[in-house]
Amino acid sequence: MDAKTQELKDTFEILPDWEERYGFIIDLGKKLEPLPEGAYSEEHKVRGCMSQVWLIAENADAEPPVMIFKGDSDAHIVSGLIAILLMIFSGKTAQEIVDTDIHAIFSDLELEQHITMNRRNGLYSMVETIQRLAAARLATGLSNKVIRQITTRHGQKP
Repeated sequence: MDAKTQELKDTFEILPDWEERYGFIIDLGKKLEPLPEGAYSEEHKVRGCMSQVWLIAENADAEPPVMIFKGDSDAHIVSGLIAILLMIFSGKTAQEIVDTDIHAIFSDLELEQHITMNRRNGLYSMVETIQRLAAARLATGLSNKVIRQITTRHGQKP
């Protein structure tokens, strides 16, 4: 478990009951930055959520390259769940995102048993979207690497 996820787990453990944890989750959602105007489109909409949810991914200039996720929803509790996912996934490499055992993290947070079935389905739809974006980034990165190797072998500049 990475530091951000451990911090989240520690905070959950400090809060005495799920009523306060829900309040904390909602507060996390209120702190999300609004998405750029163009991000509120069908292209970025997450399917499988009862509420409207939009997620975007950006590549950060880092070595190794990491992905930064941003998201928003029209529901406060869902915005908070997005914030939790951003804490878990944002700032990691595409490989780390794909390799993340989200079931273990949700189990440690006791999250699944304290949200409704519809919210749980939506939460997993968001996770699938994030991991699909990371897998696509991996595929693109591998393609670019192969292209660079081929062109370099043939004396061309990549």
